[in-house]
Amino acid sequence: MASMATIAIDMEVMGKAAKAASRTLSTLTTEQKNAALLAIAGELETQAAAVMAENARDIADGRAKGLSDALLDRLLLDEKRMAALAADTRSVALLPDPVGAEIEGRLLPNGMRLSRRRIPIGVIGVIYEARPNVTIDIAALALKTGNAVILRGGRETLRSNLALVDVINAALEKVSFPAGAVQYIGNPDRALVSELLRLDKYVDMIIPRGGANLHRLCKEQSTIPVITGGIGVCHLYVDAGADLERSVDVIENAKVQRPSVCNAIDTILVNRAVADEFLPKIAARMAQDGVELRATGPALDILQRDSRGAAVVPAGADDFDQEWMALILGVKVVEDVGEAIAHIHEHGSEHSDGILTNDWHNATRFVNEINSAAVFVNASTRFNDGGQFGLGAEVAVSTQKLHARGPMGLEELTTYKWVCLGDWHVRP
Repeated sequence: MASMATIAIDMEVMGKAAKAASRTLSTLTTEQKNAALLAIAGELETQAAAVMAENARDIADGRAKGLSDALLDRLLLDEKRMAALAADTRSVALLPDPVGAEIEGRLLPNGMRLSRRRIPIGVIGVIYEARPNVTIDIAALALKTGNAVILRGGRETLRSNLALVDVINAALEKVSFPAGAVQYIGNPDRALVSELLRLDKYVDMIIPRGGANLHRLCKEQSTIPVITGGIGVCHLYVDAGADLERSVDVIENAKVQRPSVCNAIDTILVNRAVADEFLPKIAARMAQDGVELRATGPALDILQRDSRGAAVVPAGADDFDQEWMALILGVKVVEDVGEAIAHIHEHGSEHSDGILTNDWHNATRFVNEINSAAVFVNASTRFNDGGQFGLGAEVAVSTQKLHARGPMGLEELTTYKWVCLGDWHVRP
């Protein structure tokens, strides 16, 4: 493998190759695309050891640079995760192919038949940080929908991503897919990101997956349409009518199962009527999990009286605006569902928010008034995921309101064209 500093990248050449590949990909049958995905899955299993060896080098570098345990977990590719990547790729192959599907059709009064038919978007540029599994997820979904992709991952996973792209291209070569279908910007020079964002002659859509700075960069510099997603300041509200014991289990899952991902919760809001009983319960569980609680007002008073061994810290001025991606949880007491909704409107990112309650009136109000990409009733926010929603995988979780919201699966990587069938019609 070439060293990080020696890989020369010509974005114009890359763009041309992607555009040419996209034209071929758009004409492939579902069977051809599925064969490519199955080949990738097989190659992931065959080359798992080689990929994990490159990943181990990235992990070692990250540890030497002082990266947090949460971030290192996001970087890690072990045997279990490699097997999951192969399984997820096969799952995408089993999903219905949206390309060519007719969205609607009707007969016009003049006798012409008009329909809308799904087609690939074309060339998609994806800029992402940390998690190298994203490389496979994006490639699988793009190929299934006939799109070419140009990928740019973070510096901290460069070796891992290059190894994964080698796996993808080895598989695509075996099934005679066009060169340029999946390309990776293998040089960490940030100037190349700016070049990608202006490659509108060849690239049809940009998807940034990362923090606020990356999103801002793409919005400000891109001459290509941008779909933003991935920043999750996520909440669960514990209502007065909640099952408190089961609420502890849901909150633990939403916070602890994988704290470094965007659908992990950052804040719990607890109704005042149950706060005295509930907060010590959640503190005891969070103490077992090593979670630090950042509390304010009545929540801080209750937890300081009865912390059950949990680390309790007064919340700072900006703590309720943080996507922690770590074992830290904001805690606040609210008067009712209305105050919970107001807090989420002020501090949330419209990613994943939920209510824990047995009061259907409050649940309905919460669902109606919270317009996040995914809203949950009595369920963990960790379900906001393409695989969990039955989409196979996801390119991103979109938090914007145009084109796509929530997990972006296969349909979200298509657009449509109008097809008009006439009988030698002329416009009067």
